[in-house]
Amino acid sequence: MIFTDITLITEDVLNLVEFYEKLFDISIEKNKIHTQFEICSLRITLYSQMAAESDMNFNFEKYHGTGKMTIGFNIDEIDSWVLKLKELNVEFVAGPKTYPWGAKAVHFRDPDGNIICFRCWPKT
Repeated sequence: MIFTDITLITEDVLNLVEFYEKLFDISIEKNKIHTQFEICSLRITLYSQMAAESDMNFNFEKYHGTGKMTIGFNIDEIDSWVLKLKELNVEFVAGPKTYPWGAKAVHFRDPDGNIICFRCWPKT
């Protein structure tokens, strides 16, 4: 078995493309139905909700935006990322704060409400 990607179902693929391009300073294929990009070894797929429901005959609306999953990224330092996130006017969910296990993290939402976590670990 090989882990391949995380797929975000969205009503507006191009809006998420624009957000993630700005967030990660990358270029992503402009496709309003289905596109993918990689950050380090993580592949994220953006898939039109209308197309996904048509292709798979499955209603994603019931589960859309539940907030019960977080996409996490380890980063070297957090303060400059917090400034960038403020510039992007993201909705902060938690932090930045240091958790009992030692990681300093900030949790925020992308334009569709998906929770993203940026965390840094103490230098040893």
